[in-house]
Amino acid sequence: MGKQEIRYAAKVDLDKPAAEQEVLHNRWHPDVPFAGTIKNGEVVKIECVDWTGGQIGNNDSADDVRDVDLTKIHYLTGPFEIETAEPGDVLVVEIQDVQPLQEQPWGFTGVFPKDNGGGFLDDIFPKAAKAIWDFEGIFCSSRHIPGVRFAGLIHPGILGCAPSPEILATWNKREGELIEACTHMDRIVAQPPNATNVHAGSGEGDIKEKVGKEGARTIPGRPEHGGNCDIKNLSRGSKVYLPVHVKGAKFSVGDLHFSQGDGEISFCGAIEMAGVITIKFTVMKGGMEQLGMKSPIYIPGPVEPQFGPGRYIYFEGFSVDENGKQHYMDATVAYRQTCLRVFEYLRRFGYNDYQIYLLLSCAPVQGHIAGIVDIPNACTTMGVPIDIFDFDISPHIIAEKKDLGSCAFASNH
Repeated sequence: MGKQEIRYAAKVDLDKPAAEQEVLHNRWHPDVPFAGTIKNGEVVKIECVDWTGGQIGNNDSADDVRDVDLTKIHYLTGPFEIETAEPGDVLVVEIQDVQPLQEQPWGFTGVFPKDNGGGFLDDIFPKAAKAIWDFEGIFCSSRHIPGVRFAGLIHPGILGCAPSPEILATWNKREGELIEACTHMDRIVAQPPNATNVHAGSGEGDIKEKVGKEGARTIPGRPEHGGNCDIKNLSRGSKVYLPVHVKGAKFSVGDLHFSQGDGEISFCGAIEMAGVITIKFTVMKGGMEQLGMKSPIYIPGPVEPQFGPGRYIYFEGFSVDENGKQHYMDATVAYRQTCLRVFEYLRRFGYNDYQIYLLLSCAPVQGHIAGIVDIPNACTTMGVPIDIFDFDISPHIIAEKKDLGSCAFASNH
């Protein structure tokens, strides 16, 4: 007897507001009702909207990026009850496939303005910008960043199980303390619970009110459960080991990416998309104690774009900022400098800085910590694949400045 067709554990409707769909939610909280049940050992398909819930359009303006409502995000599909899962278990999530939805074969990358989301380099690039990417099988290209085409390493940005009430209280306490300690800083350092636009799936009334008051924002990943880790190698064939903290696990997934570079340096830096993910779920009884687990672990799959030996250009950065100030072993400063070295290199070919910012966020660049021991300078690197460009960017080539168009900007640019 042949295998049965894979069941859809949840489907989404791209023509219906995300906040009206009961299989979606946008806060982490143990009281968000189950969106469905999945058997231990079962393989299912789960559809997801893009992380903004459809706020970004396929057009040539970044007004939608500038004006996106961040109180709504991320819209996740779930939470799902995984049969037999109990606190202390580990949920093994095997990602078998991820694909765009057929009715939306495109995605977007955004640079968010500093006053609405920002990003890794928002003090240098404070304006809103956007690139739309068209999908052609495993490949993507953009009218907003011409001269580039590459295969996507498609993956979910967010995987996680719901926190217990105790863990949720820990998150809110420690992030609240950080907010209080950083009131002197000219930026938002964390997002506390916010009832505005909270969506608790099928939960209404008292449940929705409680989730709005206590629910953790989905913006950061957190050690106890994973969440928004944006790891580009969690692609097809990967296995992710997630701690279980509540009965049934309450697993959720979303924020699907067609491609992403290491670090996703812009706040909306992957190629964001609506799509469907195929997952096999297995419960490892008592797995947290067995693995000594305090945060998720994963085994990458066999799928990754291959460019061959010598087909990357690597750029170095150190803990000395653009103003010449020395920092002590600061890998964040070093990676920022690494990125800026790539900007300086690629703008010689005709790209504007926002096109480069978008590209480094979503193309399959390789980011590494090369040295974290030689005081006072941490050293980080970024490898840019030569073969994603349809012209030669090798160092021995004399750069010829081309007309490479522009990304989309907001109307107040």
